[in-house]
Parts: sequence; structure tokens; C-alpha cells
Amino acid sequence: MRRRDVAAVIVLAVLVAGICVRLGVWQLDRLAQRKAANTRLAARLALPPLLIHAGVSADSARQRHVTATGRFDFAAEKTWPGRSFEGTPGVALITPLRLADGSAVLVDRGWVPSPDAFHVTHEDYREADTATIAGVARLLPRGRGDVDSAGFLPFVVELQTPESPRGLPRRWPAPTLSNGPHLSYAIQWFSFAVIALVGTAALIRRGR
Repeated sequence: MRRRDVAAVIVLAVLVAGICVRLGVWQLDRLAQRKAANTRLAARLALPPLLIHAGVSADSARQRHVTATGRFDFAAEKTWPGRSFEGTPGVALITPLRLADGSAVLVDRGWVPSPDAFHVTHEDYREADTATIAGVARLLPRGRGDVDSAGFLPFVVELQTPESPRGLPRRWPAPTLSNGPHLSYAIQWFSFAVIALVGTAALIRRGR
């Protein structure tokens, strides 16, 4: 192998290894961010349940256990389409809960199956009109034009209890805290960097 070729191969290997190392460091940064977010979420979930009323703000309720007593307005129920469960297409049922103080909050009562992940017969999944609910408050996702949030408190409650008598709607599981795959991705990128350098050294040695 000519000296010029060796130099070109070395430069390329160092460039590839540098990119891989940078991507590995990026994954470690994402891991640190994920751990910090999990710490904040765990602290929020550890707070005592918050009783929902007209004065509750989104910042005080988000990612926190909440409770409320009211009356479900099934006539105004909507769906969030495209919600699958264990690979089965379905929708989430979003039902307004009218509170005694005149305010209302959107409640995600859970998942029900739908072959096209859009249409569902709402009457099949009605529950008791009056209920005391417990769940986790989530900020209303942007771009949900299928659910008009005007006139409701600025968050949606993912219902966890009480359980549906027939098993449907299926309540969403409690939030889980996971560090994700970032560490394994970082190890892979660092491994690619080592392979690039060691493989290049072996290639040059064989060429000589």
C-alpha cells in the first residue's frame, strides 16, 4: 500500500471514529437528560393527589395524581384515534367530567378496540354517569383538532381508577420511569469508533 493511500485511509478512519465518538457522547447527554426528567416526574408523582376544581392550573396539575368527583357528559364524548394496545388498533375515549363548581375537565377513560382506529360505538362503553375518579393529569397535546378543549381545564386526566366493570375501556397503565436505550446506543457508537481504528490498523498492516 502506497504512503499516500495509507495517509488517506488513516484520515478517513480518524474522521469516522470522531463522528462515532461524538454520537456516543450525544447519547450519554440524552441519558443524563432522561434521568433528570425521570427525577422530576418521580417527584411530581410522589405528591399527594390534587383535588381538581376550577382554579387548578396546568402547571400545578401536570404529571401529578389528581382526583375529582362529577358527572360524565357522554353526549359530548369524543375520541382520539390511532391509539393501539398490544398491537390492536383502537381509540381513546375522551369524556368531559362536569364538576360541582361548574367547571369541567376532559377525562381519557381509556382504550377500546376499533378496526379502523377511528370509528367506535360510544354507547357500548358507557359507565356510571356520576363518578369519583383518580388518574394522572397530562397537558393537552397540541394539534388535537378532533377534541375541542375550549371551556375545559387546561389538561386531560388519564383515568386509572375505578376499573371499568367489563374491562373496557381499558385504563392506561401507570407512568413508568425508564432510562431508555441511550446507554446501549452510546456503547454501540464507541464500539464503532474502536472498530474503525483497529480495523484500519489491521488493513494497513496487511497491506504492508
